[in-house]
Amino acid sequence: MEALKARMRAYWGARSDSFARQRLEEWEGEKHRLWLAELNRHIPAGGGWDILDLGTGTGFLAFLLASQGHRVVGIDLTPQMIEQAGRTAQALGLSASFAVMDAEQAQFAPCSFDALVTRNLTWALPNLPQAYRAWGRLLRPGGVLLNFDGDYCREKTGPRAGEYAHRDLTPDMVAEYEGMKGELRCRQQPRPQWDVQLLQQAGFSAVQVDKQLGQRIYTRVDGLYNPTPMFAIAAYRQGGV
Repeated sequence: MEALKARMRAYWGARSDSFARQRLEEWEGEKHRLWLAELNRHIPAGGGWDILDLGTGTGFLAFLLASQGHRVVGIDLTPQMIEQAGRTAQALGLSASFAVMDAEQAQFAPCSFDALVTRNLTWALPNLPQAYRAWGRLLRPGGVLLNFDGDYCREKTGPRAGEYAHRDLTPDMVAEYEGMKGELRCRQQPRPQWDVQLLQQAGFSAVQVDKQLGQRIYTRVDGLYNPTPMFAIAAYRQGGV
């Protein structure tokens, strides 16, 4: 498992520059408004919450939430991603903190956060059951986990994939991406059905699945288009909704 995480760290580190460019494109375009609307379905726009962005990458969700006055911490396994996030936050004048940390073993005190958010992370976790259990302990009673993801381990890399979000990948990087997906696939069951089961077992309540997320976000085919259907999961820690 550690060997796989080392491969992930190297792979995503190599993509950090292109990720930073794409996330800035999202920030400056219509995706800013669309993703903020998704977050505000469960997180109030008025600020004041303590929020952890798991697998923050170059910080896009953290920036959106910080712009509304929330206290946000973003963590990621990849140092290069965290470096990009810190630089961009400073350039945008946003107050958010970032740290290199394994999301499966996030090192925070119990009940530290009102909300946990994550985008395009959970498909890449070798031990998702463990992660959900650990994340439940980080939430305050009534706190919410928002998970935006897709069943990427079962996606097919079509001949036109290079026209979309993967357009900057070299053939070697595509091969490595497919290899990691193959290793992860055998550890997972079809999603998001599996997520619902795991979240309930981890003690979450009122688990809500929205399979229309991708249709709301990716309204046109462009360089940010994601051809894999995305879903949104909202799950609350018992103690309130």
